[in-house]
Amino acid sequence: MKEILERLISGETFSREEAKNILIGITENKYSNEQIAGFLIGVQMRSITVDELLGLRDGILATGTPVDFSPYKVVDIVGTGGDGKNTFNISTCSCFVVAGAGYKVAKHGNYAATSVSGAGNVLEEHGVKFTSDNAKLKNSLEKCNFVYMHAPLFAHAMKFVAPVRKALQVPTCFNLLGPIVNPCKPQYQVLGTATLDQMRLYHNVLQQISEGYMIVNSLDGYDEISLTTDFKITSSKIEKIFESDEINFPAIKPEEIFGGKTKQEAKQIFDNVLQNKASESQRNVVLANAAFAINCICPKKALSECFIEAKESLESGKALQVLTKYIELNS
Repeated sequence: MKEILERLISGETFSREEAKNILIGITENKYSNEQIAGFLIGVQMRSITVDELLGLRDGILATGTPVDFSPYKVVDIVGTGGDGKNTFNISTCSCFVVAGAGYKVAKHGNYAATSVSGAGNVLEEHGVKFTSDNAKLKNSLEKCNFVYMHAPLFAHAMKFVAPVRKALQVPTCFNLLGPIVNPCKPQYQVLGTATLDQMRLYHNVLQQISEGYMIVNSLDGYDEISLTTDFKITSSKIEKIFESDEINFPAIKPEEIFGGKTKQEAKQIFDNVLQNKASESQRNVVLANAAFAINCICPKKALSECFIEAKESLESGKALQVLTKYIELNS
């Protein structure tokens, strides 16, 4: 680690393989917490490179629990988190709408970072028991088109840096890894970022690891399509700023997609959406994210067709049927 820190001090960067080996070294207890802290702060002060982020990702996947969902091609819808907006579980709701439309969804998530309810929280509130058993996970995907992988059960490397990250109390490069360490390595990914800088970084990363991807950012700082203002979409095929009325949805106010003050309130909003009992704004924001996810999977489909599929999934009750079956299989 002394050589690693000396290279950091002199302004050097690390190759993808070197970053992977550093991560593996951390899991093998080769470095002290003080050395790990020095590495994390050193990288944070000069910003992480694409190769370094890819290498750390490689290390996490290599030391974690792998998941094989072949022969299916799956999509994950995930945000970076940490946008401080405390919305309801928009991405997770969108996952069930996409699954209800007939697509295989493999969501990787965790408990909330800055909001009241993350994916792990809202599913746990429904009585879901998390597992890392490949057979059970694949059974869920096959029988209801949806599966959830709770990050702590798969990314074992994270526990080795948890004490250091907690003690530092500032963001580090490990905050960027969550959205790109889905253990099944999804072929398609819709990734929400809170900033345009993050969007550029993930664009360069996903170009190398994803068959099809779409990165979304609402220009007022939401890590999803919030409909509160214009939003930007970046993929391997397009880079465009959309206005909410361009996709035939009225702009909404931030308080209309607030996630509640308790996990119970968040669960109620989540259920209202999938039961098609939510407010128009709550419903529209989920449909927007789901439609763009369908477009990510099927880029040749017109956006209007993707919106029709998402709307039909929600209004027909198919999205709710996926949730009901998923809970039945995983409780």
